[in-house]
Amino acid sequence: MRTHLNTSTTVRNLGILAHVDAGKTTVTERILYATGATHKRGEVHNGTTVTDYDPQERDRGITIFAAAVSCTWDGHHVNLIDTPGHVDFSDEVERSLRVLDGAVAVFDAVAGVEPQSESVWRQADRHGVPRLVFVNKMDRVGADLDRAVASVQERLHVVPLVVQLPIGQEDGFRGTVDLVRMRALVWGATPDSFEAGPVPGHLYEEARRRRRLLEERVAELHPAALEEYCATSALSAATLTAALRDLTRSGEGVVVLCGSAYRNRGIEPLLDAVVSYLPSPADMPPVRGAHGAAVEERAADPAAPFAALAFKVNATATGRLTCLRVYSGTMRKGDTVLDAGTGRTERIGRILHVQADRHAEVDRAVAGDIVAVVGLKGTRAGSTLCAPEAPLVLEPPKAAAPVVSVAVEAGSSAETGRLSAALARLVEEDPSLVVRTDPETGQTVLSGMGELHLEVAVEKIRRSHGLRITAGRPRVAYRETVVRGVSGLVYRHVKQDGGAGQFAHVVLDVEPLAPAPDAERAGDGAFEFRSAVVGGRVPQEYARAVEAGCRDALAEGPLGGHPVTGLRVTLTDGATHSKDSSEMAFRAAGRFALREALRAAAMELLEPVAEIVVTVPDDAVGGVLGDLAARRGRVSGSAARSGTTAVTATVPLAELFGYASRLRSRTQGRGTFTTRPAGYAPVPVAAYQQAQSG
Repeated sequence: MRTHLNTSTTVRNLGILAHVDAGKTTVTERILYATGATHKRGEVHNGTTVTDYDPQERDRGITIFAAAVSCTWDGHHVNLIDTPGHVDFSDEVERSLRVLDGAVAVFDAVAGVEPQSESVWRQADRHGVPRLVFVNKMDRVGADLDRAVASVQERLHVVPLVVQLPIGQEDGFRGTVDLVRMRALVWGATPDSFEAGPVPGHLYEEARRRRRLLEERVAELHPAALEEYCATSALSAATLTAALRDLTRSGEGVVVLCGSAYRNRGIEPLLDAVVSYLPSPADMPPVRGAHGAAVEERAADPAAPFAALAFKVNATATGRLTCLRVYSGTMRKGDTVLDAGTGRTERIGRILHVQADRHAEVDRAVAGDIVAVVGLKGTRAGSTLCAPEAPLVLEPPKAAAPVVSVAVEAGSSAETGRLSAALARLVEEDPSLVVRTDPETGQTVLSGMGELHLEVAVEKIRRSHGLRITAGRPRVAYRETVVRGVSGLVYRHVKQDGGAGQFAHVVLDVEPLAPAPDAERAGDGAFEFRSAVVGGRVPQEYARAVEAGCRDALAEGPLGGHPVTGLRVTLTDGATHSKDSSEMAFRAAGRFALREALRAAAMELLEPVAEIVVTVPDDAVGGVLGDLAARRGRVSGSAARSGTTAVTATVPLAELFGYASRLRSRTQGRGTFTTRPAGYAPVPVAAYQQAQSG
């Protein structure tokens, strides 16, 4: 058993974020190697990585499940989570970001900011996670640090603070100039060590120019740095470091480093930057949670009452492993803790430091730790565990609504029960998956975030449980919305059946709601309710019941029974009865009134759409454009990249099923594409009817 060493200030809880194939898993592997946590460099192409340990990850060569590892650097304990880069697994990123204090965003030196890079950056923005940028693959043909930095500034709208200058280009990349300390870091023929020395003569003037530019940018953003810069026309290394730390943690600037993870160049300076610039748990604001109707704060203090958030559950045939971020207090083996959401108590079994699929037992976990716990029976991802005498509910990660569904069934009737148990365990591990029974066909329907997401889920059931299951054709999740509303709809709910009666009178206005500013989440239940009743004609508690009834009515729209989104409902008038009015009566009135209003309103069907970037050789562009047009795609731009063209378009998600094999066929295997959610858009009636019949 290991002894715990956490002092909160020497801990860094770090995530690695990137677009698929930007090299984040390789960065993670090199960090483990550089810190001595592993003694052999894991390679994605060989299937020997620590974090991509699942058989499907190794078969597909991508990260599917967020994996936690830990290591030590310069007296600091680093808890690191390698997150998926594929758009279908963005909810894994969401759950990880909820518990992290900092992140490293990895960008390809050739491609710069790619679509999913932008998506995960926005996710980190929502959680207020400070970030560093690591421009990877500086040894690739066409690598250009300045162009990558320009894409960071243009697409992410942040101020990049470049602290390194590359030494050598493309295959000749061999090191960097540290602009903060004005020294050269050069890696030799062996990747295990580097030498620090003076800046090479041929780069000295360029390094001085870039150092001056860095000083000017920092002085513009940081008052203390500006004061020193005005007094001396320069910034010392200590002042520059302190200012970069403050700007990183406030989000006003983003430190940019570069390197080649595959060749093991640039990892040690990246770790130094993590320690120097990213915050510790003690630097973060106290976590806020609900205690009844009040909001309470808990500091990252081991002596404070215990509070932790469960963000990942691995449910296996031999037991459950629950990953926790401890925000305050201390947790020991054998402690009894409260699941604040359910009110049930749980007993802490073993406490483990996680190294992907390997674990080391520790005697306790304190504020700032990320650990796994054995023995929790009912805790789910998003649950708050706390001291029974000091209950607190922390905000859980938000799961996005599924956009693709498949019908699944067991290979034989004898396996039906086992399939139900396997699906329940799958949903327990991944809250972005939803299982339901189709009321018309009786089929079991599995819904998720994309075609690959569902493929992985189905394959996991086959491999882990040995089941023969079949999956139907994927179908997208449609929505319905209001195009033209109705005003003054009157509904009276009156019921007399011999006992206490029910009476509720409501008047509703229904109108379209402007799209949400976050396009990736648009269509996920955008709804607004307000009461404009005056004179107390409808008491506040009844108005809340009307809102609850309206939300009930959103489950099925009048066009095709799909969820309704994008509307505002205003309660403008109503009446009550002294004896027969109740919250139940007004909830029923709200439900039936909105259903009637939706039938009277002008409605429109919506379908999920995706932004797709297709990179193909120049001679295949015409065929690709024609294929996108046939898939109802709308091309928004293109960019030439040394013999290839990147075409950007918006395409309905339903039209992208099977696109990978089609693109390979059209380009003789030379074409690639990436996607990211782009919200919802109106669907033509003919396309909808064809999808329903097919």
